[in-house]
Amino acid sequence: MPNRKGSIHLFHFAGINVFLHWSWFLVAFFSVIYRINLPLGFSSSVWCIYAYLCLFVIVLLHEFGHSLACRSVGGRADQIVLWPLGGVAFVDPPSRPGATLWSLAAGPLVNVLLLPIFLVVVLVARTLNWQETNPNLYLLVFYILMIDVGLFCFNMLPIYPLDGGQILRSLLWFFLGRARSLMVASVIGLVAVAVLLVFALCSRLSNYFKSNEPWLIIMAVFVLLNCWGGLQQARALARLAAAPRRSGLACPLCHTPPPVGPFWACGRCRAGFDMFATRGVCPNCGTIFNATRCLECGEPLALSAFGETNS
Repeated sequence: MPNRKGSIHLFHFAGINVFLHWSWFLVAFFSVIYRINLPLGFSSSVWCIYAYLCLFVIVLLHEFGHSLACRSVGGRADQIVLWPLGGVAFVDPPSRPGATLWSLAAGPLVNVLLLPIFLVVVLVARTLNWQETNPNLYLLVFYILMIDVGLFCFNMLPIYPLDGGQILRSLLWFFLGRARSLMVASVIGLVAVAVLLVFALCSRLSNYFKSNEPWLIIMAVFVLLNCWGGLQQARALARLAAAPRRSGLACPLCHTPPPVGPFWACGRCRAGFDMFATRGVCPNCGTIFNATRCLECGEPLALSAFGETNS
């Protein structure tokens, strides 16, 4: 996943910083060249550039939907990074299925809300006979409509980590719990990876799909890495759920006792240790921690908030 490292800060809005990853420029160049060679109907390559920029404007609005929805339920969301595969809103909603579901569903909902606006624009363009008087502008507004529909359909595929896969995970969370829901969504994503790879190999039979074969492989690798990470996280959550709990201590917000075991990682040496057994001191490097996160609800709290500890 991209991050702000190697990215350009574009602007700050509503408490959210928007960054553009350096790889966007490289892929944008080849994407525009590729679209110029396609029979899209534009009379100039400038319109291909406009179409590509409109794609990322819609992606940006989609990511703002995620971020603002996350903040509306008390979560943290202050960064969006645009990159060649779209955009990433770094959101941290409260560890509840309902809050997570709303934070994820708000992105595709933005595309749904934009759809009637773009439909009206296309209908007005047809009424004004732009097909004859301004064909380039008509094609642009038509492609914008198709981009919005395409992004919605693609993102709603039930493949983790796409929005559809994460929404599926949030719905399963209500019935299966946090760990099992993530494991099921990750396994479905791995199956989708196999389908994408088979499709990429079969695409050699078609010149059109052959030209898109690298993107299919890149997407398959992206899904594979995220699903594998999701499986590892699900296993860690399952171990956390099965761990014994420390008596006499509890999170003041979710009232869950902290687990017994090396579930915390030192930010300095990365060694695992039990934050409460060592009273906030890493046994490997001696770093002292006066605060931590509740592993259940994810809220940052002082160690003293859980009970009597050294601070």
